[in-house]
Amino acid sequence: TTADIEAMRTQLARPQLPADDRAQLHFALGKALEDEARYEESFGHYAEANHLRRLSSHYDPDRTTGRLERSREILTREFFAARRGYGTDAPDPIFIVGMPRAGSTLLEQILASHSAVEGTMELPNIMSLVGQLAAERGGRYGASPYPALLADLDAAECRALGERYLAETRVQRRTRRAFFIDKMPNNFAHLGLIQLILPNARIIDARRHPLACCFSVFKQNFARGQQFAYDLGDLGRYYRDYVALMSHFDNALPGRVHRVFYERLIEDTEGQVRRLLEYCGLPFEASCLRFYENERAVRTPSSEQVRKPIFRDALDHWRHFEPWLEPLKSAVGAVLATYPEVPQF
Repeated sequence: TTADIEAMRTQLARPQLPADDRAQLHFALGKALEDEARYEESFGHYAEANHLRRLSSHYDPDRTTGRLERSREILTREFFAARRGYGTDAPDPIFIVGMPRAGSTLLEQILASHSAVEGTMELPNIMSLVGQLAAERGGRYGASPYPALLADLDAAECRALGERYLAETRVQRRTRRAFFIDKMPNNFAHLGLIQLILPNARIIDARRHPLACCFSVFKQNFARGQQFAYDLGDLGRYYRDYVALMSHFDNALPGRVHRVFYERLIEDTEGQVRRLLEYCGLPFEASCLRFYENERAVRTPSSEQVRKPIFRDALDHWRHFEPWLEPLKSAVGAVLATYPEVPQF
């Protein structure tokens, strides 16, 4: 309401207001003014909220780029061919990876509406394994042990790590369904480890238009974990690094990753769902098209959207803010021009 907006403005005028409270209020005002179509003013509040968050962040974009470049150098087709047969044979996990706000929760809800698939949450287990491996072996590899340390894992270690992941995630499984979903988007950076320890797991890349996706991230007040989100330049660079790594895995592990473009899912839902289920080795079930009837708990910012049928409203909403997105466009670079056109069905 107008009174709510004025109350927030009054609070922001207090010089002693803590920085975290100030950021929260700027995010809230950005959303309130966006709903009123006051886009320039709305963007100003989103920008200030992110500026405050960035001041307390230690995110280093060069470090992220360097780590993902090393992954491309080390995790080659020859690397994986030499390690064929590593890991546990279990096909249980379905990983959904990519950028936040790219449609991964929608894909999870669709798959979790199948009788053979259980939805869980954004599981931290893969990233925990990475941290533990780096801590154990860091002295042997210097300041940046990961992903170089993957080259030193033998078949028995990879099998043990795969079994450990399955054991640690079993607490999240409440049914006897054959498959379960791990929807941690950031796991895209760890597909090399996943391939080594869980070679029969399915991997789905949720992809959305770079400007739509990144701006949706920019205006989302994440509780934790997305340190790249607080600057349009950092965001665009992170998206570009993500696309480069996924393209590398397309070449190193042909056919291993199934990509779902959010816009195509919206325009041709049944066709895309059928392709998705086929990739997962699952028969088509109409319940997957009625995903919004699924009452399972959803713990992401998209929890309300997936309670509704597919809608197109959000596809081009970012265009209201396009005049202020030049830093993002510049950082994304050529990736923007190569994003596929969406066929009209």
